[in-house]
Amino acid sequence: MKRTGRRRSSVWDCFEQVGNFVRCMKCDATLKYCGGATSSMMNHMSRHHPSTAPSDDDEKPVICTVQCIDDESAASADIMQVAIMSPRANATAHLSEREYGERKRLKRSSVWDIFIKVDEEVHCTMCDTKLKYRSSTTSMMYHIKNKHPDTMPNDGGSGPTHTEVTELISRMIEKDMLPINVVGGDGFRELLAYTVQNYKIPSPADITRLVEGHFHEKVEELVVQLAKVEKLALTADLWTALPLQRYITVSCSFITDDWQGRSAVLQTHKLPSDSHTPADSVTGRLLNTVQIWGIAGKVTACVHNSMQGISSPQAFIRGTWDYATCFATILQLAVSDGLSEDLVSIIVTAGKLVKHFNHSLLASEALETKQVQMCLPQHALIQSRKARWDTICDMFERLLEQRWAIKAVLSDRTITNRQEAQTLEIEDDCWQIIENFTPVLATLKWATTVISADTEVSISNIYPITFSLIQTHLVLKENDVDQVSEFKLKVQDSLRDHMEVDSSDLASKPALIASMLDPRHKHLSFLTPTGRLAAKVKLHELVSKLDVISATVGPKDEQQEILVTPDISQVAMPPQLRGDTKNTMMLLLGDNYSSPYATDSEAQVDYYLRDIAPSLDINPLEWWRVNGPRFPKLATLARHYLCVPGVSLPSLLSEAGQTFATMRTRLTPEHVDMMIFVNRNA
Repeated sequence: MKRTGRRRSSVWDCFEQVGNFVRCMKCDATLKYCGGATSSMMNHMSRHHPSTAPSDDDEKPVICTVQCIDDESAASADIMQVAIMSPRANATAHLSEREYGERKRLKRSSVWDIFIKVDEEVHCTMCDTKLKYRSSTTSMMYHIKNKHPDTMPNDGGSGPTHTEVTELISRMIEKDMLPINVVGGDGFRELLAYTVQNYKIPSPADITRLVEGHFHEKVEELVVQLAKVEKLALTADLWTALPLQRYITVSCSFITDDWQGRSAVLQTHKLPSDSHTPADSVTGRLLNTVQIWGIAGKVTACVHNSMQGISSPQAFIRGTWDYATCFATILQLAVSDGLSEDLVSIIVTAGKLVKHFNHSLLASEALETKQVQMCLPQHALIQSRKARWDTICDMFERLLEQRWAIKAVLSDRTITNRQEAQTLEIEDDCWQIIENFTPVLATLKWATTVISADTEVSISNIYPITFSLIQTHLVLKENDVDQVSEFKLKVQDSLRDHMEVDSSDLASKPALIASMLDPRHKHLSFLTPTGRLAAKVKLHELVSKLDVISATVGPKDEQQEILVTPDISQVAMPPQLRGDTKNTMMLLLGDNYSSPYATDSEAQVDYYLRDIAPSLDINPLEWWRVNGPRFPKLATLARHYLCVPGVSLPSLLSEAGQTFATMRTRLTPEHVDMMIFVNRNA
């Protein structure tokens, strides 16, 4: 028997073939058509046109024409037999080898058109990038999308595979710092059941294994990066998840060969639950991290956000690097030291007033009405927070802006009764204090904003800002009220104490050395002549130490850097040059006698300090990228010190101790470490 007919799928009622593609006649979507397979069309109909999606019962009967040939009577007429085959019976039939191969090829991701697998890696054939391969094509898809968007593969409109969906879920949890148990939520399961057909929800253990895999991949990448770095700075951020869960996250900052600032989280340690963590405990974690990552000889300084946790004699003895306190922490301590009882009382009274308007619908609506009547900005009042002193400034600024609208609402007895108004009303002398105090707080807030900004260099700004606050912005004025004058003096004293501005060892502080190596601040005009001289001597000392190290480690490079005047008694002068006075002078003094590049170490420092300082809006790293060849030794020091951040990690996971959600706190310390690592090093 010879088969002359073939079964026709009902999806062709909705699709038409155009070359190697098929077009949906309902929504004009175009899908890739490969080898006669209709599964992508069926998926499209089920997802986008479910009301008209063909079911198994709707399949058309297959008409097969069978030709029977009788050897004994060849001339007899052909007997036509029409066989009606059931779609269900056909569905259970075995696929032919050709159809099976075609369907199998449809499951192959098109990223393999661009990548090739070599052992446990995949290599991009377009740019030779090498990626780790762990049975997932997501990283390859990301690479193609970011590096080769014009060649982004098109899989004929088919959705992602279940493996890719699981990978994306793990990336989402890492990126948004979500609890791993989110995959067990009913709403999450309903969402995926609706969007991904027949998807099996991964268990928390599956997600944990993926996070661990990403963690090990990123660790390998960071190890390679740190091996190329000559010097780096550490940052120690102490934080709490719950009152009894204390952690320290250690990160590093460094400058690449092309003068780009980089930072990465190294490790997160759980600390003892004592209210006061011993300095040895914190320093021990730091030393442990340094040892694990193999960067013991590369650390320039460590910045931390605890006044008592690290900066102790024991810590300095055990560590071989300098320590510096986060400048934002120092400013917060200074403001706390400056607040008198009168100022605290005014802050509390203002907070109660704001809370009343934020919680009373009648009062807030009345305030909006008064704002319109008085042509004031329609802004809501701002509530200050205990852990953020800068929110006090925001609260006072908004109260001053809406002062008369607030008084009008409190004076309206249809809205506020007399007893409540007397409790909430701010006296006129308190308003005067607020008006006098707010600009001072605003200046301190600007300082915090500048030093905490997401810029590549911040440590070099610390001492210029500190001296500017002490010498200019916190100086007493005639119109200052007593409370504000007292606040200024206390903040001055606190800054002098914590920043050690009067110390004889100021020139050795990493922040001041960084200021000298920042071309914007190298003149150190905020210091006294004696202080500037001490800083210059310190810079010469550092360059001399660098010379000793260079001579020990790489004498060949040092010989290339130091120019030697040739001895003309040992040089045979060519005949054509003997009468040339100009060329004779070159032989006497050396070819590089007039070179603009400083070669002697002391000369480099002198030339650098005499060079014109650039404007404040330039990027110091960009300046060194251009001018580094002029001052090679100073450029090396700049890499060592400008990588030190001015502040510790900016609110790494929380604000004021609210760190992980309750479900996250169930993680083991090891998994907390991994989650933070993959999140911050993404």
